[in-house]
Amino acid sequence: MIGGQTMEEVPTTVLCGERCHLGEGPTYDAATDTAWWFDIVERRLFEARLDPGQTTIHSLDVMGSALGRIDAHRQLVVADDGLYVRQSADGRMTLFRPLEADNAATRSNDARVHPSGTFWIGTMGRQAERELGAIYALHRGELSRLYDGITIPNAICFSPDGTIGYFADTGKNVLFRVDLDAATGLPRGAPAALVTRRSGGGIDGAVVDADGLIWNARWGGGCIDVYSPQGKHLRSLRVPARQSSCPAFVGQNFSRLLVTSAWQGMGEEAKRADPDHGRTFVLDVGARGRPEPDIKLATG
Repeated sequence: MIGGQTMEEVPTTVLCGERCHLGEGPTYDAATDTAWWFDIVERRLFEARLDPGQTTIHSLDVMGSALGRIDAHRQLVVADDGLYVRQSADGRMTLFRPLEADNAATRSNDARVHPSGTFWIGTMGRQAERELGAIYALHRGELSRLYDGITIPNAICFSPDGTIGYFADTGKNVLFRVDLDAATGLPRGAPAALVTRRSGGGIDGAVVDADGLIWNARWGGGCIDVYSPQGKHLRSLRVPARQSSCPAFVGQNFSRLLVTSAWQGMGEEAKRADPDHGRTFVLDVGARGRPEPDIKLATG
């Protein structure tokens, strides 16, 4: 039991045994059967071919935190000083738009692509300073700031039809819901609190499945919580690392869940008590997941 809820055990494998200081930002490209995620603090990008399970680690010159696919040849990488177009073939990165590049106190964090192709991106203080972050939307190549005063932006995700957006401020431990214009991915009203967690860990990264259920990693709780669109807690699935950070649906039928984790802030005793800290896992959850949309950088 955890927080009065039964903790489910599902078949789980270690996708990558390399420990991430701060594993975040997983996504999956079905066309190449490849999962991608970041170790933000150590400036590393992980590329894992699910079959045969081969992982390549790319060193970065920036603190990358998330990425989205533009097309078969390009990705858009979210980093501490801007958005970079990355060539998939050789890893070459070119600055596309600065992002708080004039503020050395902040870096990027969570991000996800709306069904319309608009890319939501969160920033935060490098030391998680209170209310120093924000959430932006990259709509058809132009950045606009949606929300200020965010401490730790997380759980950016969207309903399958694009009419609802979700995001969390882990600093407040609140998951918000907001109505969106499905055609643009931009807000149509003010956000409202959907879930507030009082104890047992923090609301971290999230993804929405084809049925509209929210799969949310609980930092410090070692699990994935599943919520209905109305905020009802439905399930908790155990993750082998206590600081589970962000999920993504993977596999050709999107039925499995990749989950990153981190050892950030853990002392040696805490690491010994959490032997799989920082590793990356695949949970066989039998979900009806869905592919991530491509980012649209221009009109048309």
